[in-house]
Amino acid sequence: MAAAAVAAPGALGTLQAGRARLVAACCARLGPGWRLPGSLMGPRVASAIWARGWAAAAGGSAPRRGYSSEVKTEDELRVRYLEEENRGIVVLGINRAYAKNSFSKNLIKMLSKAVDALKSDKKVRTIIVRSEVPGIFCAGADLKERVKMNPSEVGPFVSKIRAVINEIANLPVPTIAAIDGLALGGGLELALACDIRVAASSAKMGLVETKLAIIPGGGGTQRLPRAIGMSLAKELIFSARVLDGQEAKAVGLISHVLEQNQEGDAAYCKALDLAREFLPQGPVAMRVAKLAINQGMEVSALILEFTIPTKDRLEGLLAFKEKRSPRYKGE
Repeated sequence: MAAAAVAAPGALGTLQAGRARLVAACCARLGPGWRLPGSLMGPRVASAIWARGWAAAAGGSAPRRGYSSEVKTEDELRVRYLEEENRGIVVLGINRAYAKNSFSKNLIKMLSKAVDALKSDKKVRTIIVRSEVPGIFCAGADLKERVKMNPSEVGPFVSKIRAVINEIANLPVPTIAAIDGLALGGGLELALACDIRVAASSAKMGLVETKLAIIPGGGGTQRLPRAIGMSLAKELIFSARVLDGQEAKAVGLISHVLEQNQEGDAAYCKALDLAREFLPQGPVAMRVAKLAINQGMEVSALILEFTIPTKDRLEGLLAFKEKRSPRYKGE
């Protein structure tokens, strides 16, 4: 199709070529093996990779909380694939209580491995990032571990944190950060990489790096202005100010604020409600919508607002006609 578009004369050929490149980029961002069927890109190929593990808890049961300082390194990240009515929701639970869920080499390695599996798994519909430690979301980089690094190790470590946060931002499905506690520095940058943020009113959030004579290194200088505006983002970064949940909601940093419950997981419960709200929607449409919105923040992505030629689209129309709930298959 791209070759034909290049051969087409004048402005039409240029438009078709541009559309072909954008559609190709769209499919690449949707994940490995994705093709838009029909006249746009041909049949969809390759099967999904169904990866499980990293101390996944069974089914959709309540998450296991681990607060002991004896937590094994393999338990620092718990990946749970929910089942039954929550099938399609995946929960990434950070569990480094003894280090306030800060980013260590091991945790970053585990996050990278988990994200790499999730981005190619077409059965995943929504991802929730949360803490399994009460009162803490993530305190940013593990400064105690960093102090022990050789100077030559620091740069690559910071770059890896930035890369993992970017990988989370580029996941093709909706992502929700459930902030039930402290989210400072890289912890808030992790939340900013998610599509939606919800927080308890008691949570504390801030990019506080300037207090240490450094600047946010995980995308905060770019994503915070996009979330709340340039002037206010500068004010918060320059002052290293920390906001509570209500203040964060007032400036647009989070979408929902909840009074904390007795279990300490009010934000997670709200995130789960939102994820359930997303489940009935067409999977391919959700991925393309996210891509169009994200690209639209940088360049005009109106060309991506085409009718998606999928079987799900036909199923949606048929279900509407028959006055029933659609049965989407991600095809």
